[in-house]
Amino acid sequence: MLKSQKVTIVGGGSAGWMTAATLIKVFPKKDITVIESPTKGAISVGESTLSSINQWLDLLEIKDEDFMPYTKASYKLSIRFENFYKLKDGGFHYPFGKVYENNTVGSKETWFFKKFFNSKIHNKDYADFISPNMCLVNNNVLFKNENQEIPFFNFKNDVAYHFDAVKFADWLKKYYCIPRGVKHIYEDINTIEQNKDGIKSLNKKHKADLYIDCTGFSSLLLGKTLQEPFEDYSDLLPNNKAWATNLKYKNKKKQLKPYTNCTAIQNGWVWNIPSWDKIGTGYVYSDKFISDDEALDQFKKYLNEKNLNEKDLKFKNIKMRVGIHKRLFVKNVCAIGLSGAFIEPLESNGLLTVHEFLMKLVKILKRNNLSQWDRDNFNYYCKDFFNFFAEFVSYHYALSHRRDTKYWREINNKSFYDKRKIETELKSNIEVYMNNYKFNSFPGVHYISVGMNYFNLEVTNKKMPNQIKKFIVNREKEIKKFNKVCGQKNTLYEFLKTNIHKQ
Repeated sequence: MLKSQKVTIVGGGSAGWMTAATLIKVFPKKDITVIESPTKGAISVGESTLSSINQWLDLLEIKDEDFMPYTKASYKLSIRFENFYKLKDGGFHYPFGKVYENNTVGSKETWFFKKFFNSKIHNKDYADFISPNMCLVNNNVLFKNENQEIPFFNFKNDVAYHFDAVKFADWLKKYYCIPRGVKHIYEDINTIEQNKDGIKSLNKKHKADLYIDCTGFSSLLLGKTLQEPFEDYSDLLPNNKAWATNLKYKNKKKQLKPYTNCTAIQNGWVWNIPSWDKIGTGYVYSDKFISDDEALDQFKKYLNEKNLNEKDLKFKNIKMRVGIHKRLFVKNVCAIGLSGAFIEPLESNGLLTVHEFLMKLVKILKRNNLSQWDRDNFNYYCKDFFNFFAEFVSYHYALSHRRDTKYWREINNKSFYDKRKIETELKSNIEVYMNNYKFNSFPGVHYISVGMNYFNLEVTNKKMPNQIKKFIVNREKEIKKFNKVCGQKNTLYEFLKTNIHKQ
């Protein structure tokens, strides 16, 4: 049985300090220490989150106004994908939050009838039709919606964040963890002693019941010390490098958007993340298809074409390890963050696995003594979650119609893709059932598959049902009404300036 009263977290960064913050909040009587290297800096990626982070923030009772000013944060309502389907495809959104619905029919199902009877409708209309968030996105506005002027939009749950991940870790350290009693040590780990239970000590002096590995891609404890096998996912997701930089705003009021923009180019894709004080951008690619120098040239060319390039930009090259260790919790070592698993930056999943795995970890740590069953349960959950999301990310490539470079031709024909599984899942998720209008599944699959022009319209009735026709007419009237409401609200820039970054 494994005790967990004394916990040592190795590594700082966002993973280390999110772990410390979670444990000290849920277990205030535990002895928690973070050992952070004074020489190894954190990887400054993961500046974009998904709305699911709100569950973690609620658990820790962290409010927006607490961390957002320090981290130069902005709000995010959606992810936009451009040129993933094909070149000059017009782009499409994956917005967060609930969809419009009534008691008889749903907007997701109804849109397919709308498309079936009007094939000229661009597929980007799907998100506009079903998601309340899109009224805000299209008008670049934000408000708390306390009077429910936009039905089904919940400000508290449906927004995500763009922020500086390094500053977020620093805020957690200075203003959340240390004031609550977390011990902090600056020290490189040079010596690791082992015993039958896992790790005995660090540098022959730091001993704990439980060690949490937050050392990034180096995976010092789980990988290098315990030699837990790493399962490489590069056959499924070949992107393993990134060039990253930060841009200054030229027109902040216009450039500050409530969404992450992802643009597919020759050998990967470029992210654009507008936070309060800068625009984070980077080119994710695979060195199997292009050299680092060639990738940097392509990235600079893209910035020039978008009128985003600046003099004296500093570019950072990041090498990524894509995959997951066979087990994340082995003996008395648990890995959180990049040390345990990483997919790739698409769909803002870097911090996603951190807070999702932490939410699971605290559940099993509520047992005073952890059994092997507890560790196995944690490992199963994390592996299952990781595989699900890795497959979801792979759809962005598998369903693409890009064939203009070797990268896009080969990434569409990866032997690892289980085409039958993708076909089956998408078919069950997207088919329209005339009798009961069933359409229940993970919403991300809907947005991505429709955006990629992949869906089956198995409508046997060639005449649109009256209830569907009525719903479409009413829905389009509502969209006009809500766009009018949004047109009277503050822009995202004005909202942040008034409520968060007060000047």
